Amino acid sequence: MVVGKRPAAGHGTDQEPEISCCKRRLVRIGTTAAFEFDDTPCLGEGSFGAVLKARHRVTGKTVAIKVLRSNGDLAAANKEMQDEAGFLEACTPNPYVVGSHGLFRDPETYSLCLAMDYVGPNLHAFLSERPPLPEAIVKGYMWQLLTGANKMHRQHILHRDIKPHNVLVEEGGKILKLCDLGLAMSLKTARMPYEFAGTVPYMAPEMLVGKPDYDAGVDVWSLGCVMAEMLTGERLFKADKKDDRTAQLSAILRVLGFPDETTWPEFFAAEVPRVFSYAQAQQHNTNTLGNLFPRETLSHDGFQVLKGLLECNPARRLTTADALQLPWFAPKLHTDDDVSESLPPTRRNVVRIKIVPAGTLKKKTVLRIKFTPPATPKKNLRQRIKVIPLATPGTKKDLRQRIKIIPPATPQMKNVLRIPLAMWNKAM
Repeated sequence: MVVGKRPAAGHGTDQEPEISCCKRRLVRIGTTAAFEFDDTPCLGEGSFGAVLKARHRVTGKTVAIKVLRSNGDLAAANKEMQDEAGFLEACTPNPYVVGSHGLFRDPETYSLCLAMDYVGPNLHAFLSERPPLPEAIVKGYMWQLLTGANKMHRQHILHRDIKPHNVLVEEGGKILKLCDLGLAMSLKTARMPYEFAGTVPYMAPEMLVGKPDYDAGVDVWSLGCVMAEMLTGERLFKADKKDDRTAQLSAILRVLGFPDETTWPEFFAAEVPRVFSYAQAQQHNTNTLGNLFPRETLSHDGFQVLKGLLECNPARRLTTADALQLPWFAPKLHTDDDVSESLPPTRRNVVRIKIVPAGTLKKKTVLRIKFTPPATPKKNLRQRIKVIPLATPGTKKDLRQRIKIIPPATPQMKNVLRIPLAMWNKAM
């Protein structure tokens, strides 16, 4: 769940509009009548509104158009859209942030819409169709995301909601682009205390404990969470309670260990950590991140990047610029040419077997196939030759010695494993 006051992203009610920090030209606002909307389902949808696919009638260019839900406050929704458009313009040029085509007004509702480059599916959908990505691919993708975020940070702009849903994957899987700057803020004009904003499972610890003056480190932490998810296919920090900041912080400390006054002094001055008991601190006092990423999954140099991005103390955490200088990213990457050729196949071409420990699921929810070995046939399956002795003289039977070939016995159908087609399709 995304938290934050979206119509006034990045500042409180008593603050001046943050977008004044961005150098903006006077942008002409067009009309959505210039676009022909695609009849396919929307590209993305959430509590904020929807993103639709459209084609410009004159140029024929395919774009993605973001439409906000006004919730009865059209002025606030339009203000938010103007802010996001301004942040995108301030980030230009940036090859790893989605490009903007400006604002357009719906002639029927008078609401503003934002037209952006059409890129492709988001990273969450991209990962759900594939097994975990190999390290070489993740390295190329992380170089792009860190480079894109670094350019934003040099403009003193924080994204504050980096997650797989807000990363777009270009067709062919060559390039990643950050998108959805609806919760972005500028450090030049924002006043403290900064608001609690973002998506809880990807929030930095300092945001969770209520640090009033966080910085670009919140984006760095989120990029570390995205990196881990690309390597494993699963979210790294899974809280016991959804969208609960205390539960989320507890999930982080279970993996990274409980800090002390030397590793993170500010932690003990915050309100949230007071709910943790001494027993919990003793139980989770070791960092187990390395156990989750063995050398077979991530090299030593790669782990140093991940460990530096996921440092609980923001003062010790890597910056985007520092991370890009680490040995893992040397020599220079040729991501645009090499990534798509090394991508693993989609899941529909991969046979997956999941081992579920006994007793963890109810029997009715588990598809079970019992393999019974074929029963031993009663008859010998080998081809047999039966010699019929000569008939007794004086009888009517043929006096010649006869040889009779007895064919192998056909196995009974009850010895054959049969799986209904519907169950097989469900298992696949």
